[in-house]
Amino acid sequence: MNHPQLILIVDFGAQYTQLIARRVREAHVYCEVIPFTSTLEDIASKHPVGIILSGGPASVLDEDAPRVDPGIYALGVPVLGICYGMQLTAHLLGGTVRRASQREYGPVPVRFDTSCPLFAELPEESVCWMSHTYHVTTSPEGFISTARSENCAFCAMADEKRRLYAVQFHPEVTHTQYGRQLLTNFLTRICGCTGDWTMSAFIDLSVQAIRKKVGEKDHVLLGLSGGVDSSVAAALIARAIGSRLTCVYVDHGFMRKDETEMVREVFTGLFPVHLVIADARERFLEKLKGVRDPEEKRKRIGAEFVACFADEARRLENVRFLAQGTIYPDVIESGSVKGSAVIKSHHNVGGLPDDVAARFTGGLVEPLRMLFKDEVRSLGEALGLPQELVWRQPFPGPGLAIRIMGEVTAEKLEVVRASDAILREEIAAAGLARSVSQYFTVLTDTLSVGVMGDERTRENVLALRAVTTDDFMTVDWARLPWEVLSRISERIVNEVPHVNRIVYDITTKPPATVEWE
Repeated sequence: MNHPQLILIVDFGAQYTQLIARRVREAHVYCEVIPFTSTLEDIASKHPVGIILSGGPASVLDEDAPRVDPGIYALGVPVLGICYGMQLTAHLLGGTVRRASQREYGPVPVRFDTSCPLFAELPEESVCWMSHTYHVTTSPEGFISTARSENCAFCAMADEKRRLYAVQFHPEVTHTQYGRQLLTNFLTRICGCTGDWTMSAFIDLSVQAIRKKVGEKDHVLLGLSGGVDSSVAAALIARAIGSRLTCVYVDHGFMRKDETEMVREVFTGLFPVHLVIADARERFLEKLKGVRDPEEKRKRIGAEFVACFADEARRLENVRFLAQGTIYPDVIESGSVKGSAVIKSHHNVGGLPDDVAARFTGGLVEPLRMLFKDEVRSLGEALGLPQELVWRQPFPGPGLAIRIMGEVTAEKLEVVRASDAILREEIAAAGLARSVSQYFTVLTDTLSVGVMGDERTRENVLALRAVTTDDFMTVDWARLPWEVLSRISERIVNEVPHVNRIVYDITTKPPATVEWE
């Protein structure tokens, strides 16, 4: 993706690197994350208007600590070092880094020199989030201290002549009060970014890029799961090449209520592509007969999905390109920011048989590979996809099959599908659909005694799971109103056969995962 105002973020292994990138994108500025092993020539060839050096878990004093070519500071573009990036800047340019006598972790009051453009229009003191054992004790030549705390004389430093800046704290986290404003100051006041990174611009650039890569005659094949990523990718590619896109949707029978019908409607009407729907419901149930172990379920479903997709792909002709809904976190986490081309193993089309993979002589088409999840949703809205698809909940590839404890049967699938639909209806009716990050039902493998009418019953225990989170790395259980939980419980017990007890999962992650299997 070419963009005239590119910010490069050099990754030194920090847990917050993706968060830095998200904050830059939120300021409507395009950025890319690159590994610290990138050569100076590679960096210069991208013509960035600014560079951000991320934090990292290492100490710059370690012999094998990650480094960057010092020539990066002489490229003539602004540089902002964050935490490890600040210490590395000091170390490489002749300053001194020492182990702090008093480590700083968590919120710390910091005083700013507001004459520095990095802190323009910020208060003279605010709380910043620290996370460091080492700190700068002597700045390099040309730098001055521009922020300090009670325990650290160099909470920030700057060489304004060379437009080199660094901060010891983390402006990208929400715990730093004015962190976003600080980053915006760097992007606009120092780097001169105009904030014109929009989904409309992205669509235009992407359509041009897809047409250039695919040409005027070749066809593209996409494994369409019905999820947000693959659906938005399909809509974007369809905008570029129309019916030369073939989408294979494998109906394994584990989707939620009406989702297969929605996929059919969208991609035959709103975005008309060559849509192939493979009805493999009986095929998948047969593969799962007698299987109780969750990992074995996942493996069998994944293998069968690939087999079904491959069977459909073999029937097609003139398809030279394979498309995927890979998004930027996948790219960063897979290591492909270091130059490797990786097909995600947990994507629908990962691990294709050699004879099928050999068909795609044109290579991969991954139009979303530089977008974060929230940007993918914004793109879907800009393309005109239905809201219920764009704002679909995160949904595992194996679908409802891993929301059933024990063996998967057609009867159990109907219980989960019907109860999940009721949960979603009531969450939406209560106006909570956007404030709760993910919610679903789980059919446990526990039976409980109950009373329905004048009869004693022994039926299934069904669990409700609802969580809130920013990134899904950690989650909290959602405090749903009691009246909403009561209505959900009453409806499920009354409307869904074979359920006589509802429980609510109030476990955080960690220690629990979001899904039960």
